[in-house]
Amino acid sequence: MRAEATQISAFTTAAAHALCFAGLAVAHSLAGRGILVSDPALALRLLVVCEAPVVIAVFSYLRRDPRSCSFFKAAARGLIGLPVGAFLNAFGAIVLGAPVGIKYWTVTIYWSLLMSLFTFVPAACVFGTSKIDWQNVLSHSIYFTPTDIENYMISAPCHGAVLGAWLGAWPMPLDWERPWQEWPICVTYGAVAGHLVGMVVSWVLIAVHKRSGRAKAD
Repeated sequence: MRAEATQISAFTTAAAHALCFAGLAVAHSLAGRGILVSDPALALRLLVVCEAPVVIAVFSYLRRDPRSCSFFKAAARGLIGLPVGAFLNAFGAIVLGAPVGIKYWTVTIYWSLLMSLFTFVPAACVFGTSKIDWQNVLSHSIYFTPTDIENYMISAPCHGAVLGAWLGAWPMPLDWERPWQEWPICVTYGAVAGHLVGMVVSWVLIAVHKRSGRAKAD
């Protein structure tokens, strides 16, 4: 059964995304410039450690059914969803050509956990196991038809991260012999950039949604 939607404003969306961005910024500050190229495992580990508690806390607070689901229950859903989403992202990356050698296991695990924070954990915290809500979040139709605020907030950054990772993988097979072409460096750059662009897109979609709603009311 679909839970009742929570009213979320454009300001709340911007604040939530700002907190998630702050987690990434703190990780980047702690890691230092160029660490993703020189030591990708360390950089990805810092990103996961700094971003995970922020994402889980923010989206657990914005859970769809606050009356029947406590903050801690939503956080537990996020914690369970983190490794599940990481497995799915790792599987998808390997199917699409990511290296599987032992030397890549550590970075693949950390990259998959980061991608899970971008794609899987927010929906797990907000929607739990609601099949209808998951279908709405994964659908591209949210960009063309009005939908709930949470769908905009979660879908655009999620789709942006996946698209950014896919675009970021393009230079990997090219014979440029650049250190940043190693897995998963350029893919991580693309995923983070796509995720940030998705945040901006989601805020714009929510602002347009709110404005069109007020226009209809008038």
